Order: sequence, then structure tokens, then C-alpha cells
Amino acid sequence: MAEKGKLFGIGVGPGDTELLTLKAAKVLETVPVIFSPKSSKEKDSIALSIVKPILEKRDDYKRLMIVAPIFPMIENKDELEKIWDSASEMIAQYLDSGRDVAFITLGDTSVFSTYSYVQKRLIDDYEIETIPGITSFTACAATRNKALVEQNQILTIVPKIDDRLEQVLEYSDSIVLMKASRNTAELEDTIEQKERNKEIYSVQNCTQENEKVIEGFSTEKPYLTTTIIQFNDD
Repeated sequence: MAEKGKLFGIGVGPGDTELLTLKAAKVLETVPVIFSPKSSKEKDSIALSIVKPILEKRDDYKRLMIVAPIFPMIENKDELEKIWDSASEMIAQYLDSGRDVAFITLGDTSVFSTYSYVQKRLIDDYEIETIPGITSFTACAATRNKALVEQNQILTIVPKIDDRLEQVLEYSDSIVLMKASRNTAELEDTIEQKERNKEIYSVQNCTQENEKVIEGFSTEKPYLTTTIIQFNDD
């Protein structure tokens, strides 16, 4: 029986290939199977486009196994569980055959990452190494040339606003809206009317060629948009 392969979870960063870690690049130069989820059949994987320059330098690039399971953007938990189960079973088949697998994901592996769902399902049965990546919001702060938080300030990362909004606005010094394309006019008005001194900026397609920094909230709101709100109560 073949020795089981190893699973690598790799955060590929926000968009610029040069922001891949050296460790991530080293694994991508040799691993025989790459899992690169995408949201639909019609859309290309952004994570795959980030690592493609690394992969294309490989002598075996044309023989490289790239698997692109569909991870649709839905909120039905039962359906999502089935999708995660299926992807985990598929990865397990490659690992059982003795092949190492790299699961690539945008940003960092531990922050709202699809990788975490297969990681939890496979960690008891396989060797797993998780390689972190640069997050979108730290890249946005770097683009802005401004710190996110200093000293004892509190940073809050928000994927979706709900009835906790008032508490978030009251007790946070900096707020990251990860999926700013979901922002509603009502949400933006609520934040702007908050009686605290604040700076709001949005970054679209951070670190990519079409990167755009916007004062305030983005009106265009492409998928890769992050909004940062920084309060200044001094």
C-alpha cells in the first residue's frame, strides 16, 4: 500500500504573485496535485491566476494535475456541507494514492477561507501543513501606507453586518469590512452618521494591476473590495 500523501493548505495572498511566501512558492514548484476551488464553471479561479506564474515555470507544467471543484457562493448550510464533504473525499483519494496535494486559497488560510472546511474533515486522518498568506486587509493598509491599529486599539474584522453592528461601531477602533460588495446604502449611512471622528477608505483589487483606492465607500463594488473604517477619538 502506498504511503499517504500530505495536504498543504496555502494562502496565496491578495493578488500580487510576488506576495506569495517563499515557503508557498517552494511547495507549488513541486507538488503533483493542486486543488483550486472556484465559485462557478464560468468563472476562473483568482487564486490559480495568482500562482500561475510559479506553475508555468515548472518542467512538468503540462502534466500537472489541477483540480477545480465548484464552491458556489450560497448560504444553504446543508448544501454547503455536501460540497465540503465531496471536496474532502476527492482530496482524500489523491492523498490515499500517495500524492501530495496543495489546496490554494485567497488571502490567508485561517481567515474566512474555504480551505478550513476540508482541513477540519481531513486533519485526523492525514498529515497537513498549513502555510499562511498575506490578508487582503493588511495589504490594503500597506497600499494606503497607514497602520490599521496602534498600541491598545481594537481591530474588528467583519464579513457580514447583522444586529451586532451597533456594538461593533461602539467598541472598535478600526473595522475591516471584508466583503464590501455586500454593503447596503442603509449600512453605509449608519456608519457615516456615527458621531465619532473617522476615516473611511476602500480598496478594489488590492495589489493587482487594476487596483484602485477610494475615499469613503466604493460605489462600483467589484467582488475584491475591502473597506476600512478607522475611528480617531483623540
